[in-house]
Amino acid sequence: MPNDLAKQLEELRQFTRPELVATWTEVFGHPLRCRAHKDFLIRCIAYRLQEQAYGGLSANTRKQLRKIAAEIEAGSSAAFDAPRIKLGTRLIREWNGGTHEVIVITEGFAYRGQPYRSLSEIARLITGTRWSGPLFFGLKGSHG
Repeated sequence: MPNDLAKQLEELRQFTRPELVATWTEVFGHPLRCRAHKDFLIRCIAYRLQEQAYGGLSANTRKQLRKIAAEIEAGSSAAFDAPRIKLGTRLIREWNGGTHEVIVITEGFAYRGQPYRSLSEIARLITGTRWSGPLFFGLKGSHG
């Protein structure tokens, strides 16, 4: 990180709210249009400064984010329903001395030749208790 940018980011923490609002206008090119907490302003301004220094998100990432936002605005939760895993991916989990293999298929997941809509169904079948399927199969950490 260039020294100037590191210094700017550090200085943001010392700014008063009015100074942050003025800085917002300077870095974004328009006035702040809502009331925001100081910490939020610092984070947004810091992100924008880094974006200006190093470049922003790729065109593909921006396109994917716009698509997700449109789905959410339309009331769809499809963007969050299931992890995005390529068809044919094999998920393997050892549990109580046995090895369990799940294959990602168009309809969801296949386990022992049977289709399932969610990994949680399969995790429940394997363990006999309620589990988060993505957590059980290691697709997301225990922190979330």
